[in-house]
Amino acid sequence: MAKPKRPAARTRTYTLLHEISASRTETLPKHWQDTQLSSMWDGLAQLKQSAATTDDWRVCSDAVNLMETFITEGPWLDCDGAQVEIQDERGLLKDAVTIMAVAGKRSRTGQPLYLDEAEAAIVAGLLEDYAALIGVLPQRTMIRCHRLTEARLHEILAGKRKPHDVEIVTV
Repeated sequence: MAKPKRPAARTRTYTLLHEISASRTETLPKHWQDTQLSSMWDGLAQLKQSAATTDDWRVCSDAVNLMETFITEGPWLDCDGAQVEIQDERGLLKDAVTIMAVAGKRSRTGQPLYLDEAEAAIVAGLLEDYAALIGVLPQRTMIRCHRLTEARLHEILAGKRKPHDVEIVTV
């Protein structure tokens, strides 16, 4: 009798070693910030034009998921070592999570990946918040957020869902 196959291990973008070796006092290098933010803004622009690829959708979904982690898993440390509580003052998070999930589901039925103007404005609001954070939080905090976000997504994919979780859609 053959052994049941274990699911393939999912690779992680960052490890604990990345996190603990990252600077506690310096932000991510400017070119990293610019590259990441450019990808997110370009992805959103494509989603608004119904010309998006799965990569466009994915980078915007990543930004939304990272913001969810920042809002729900704080407090975080800033470059001076002070604790910072990140809040969803404009109330965009829940709507943005739903918008990205619905767009992903739509694309699985053969429809184009797109966001209408109202949906894009909500996602853009979270992208603006993320852009503000990436410019002021230290490397270690940013990498920790990435690690926690990836871990949570892997838990959801493994069936460990929480009541507020939406379905993860892979496009």
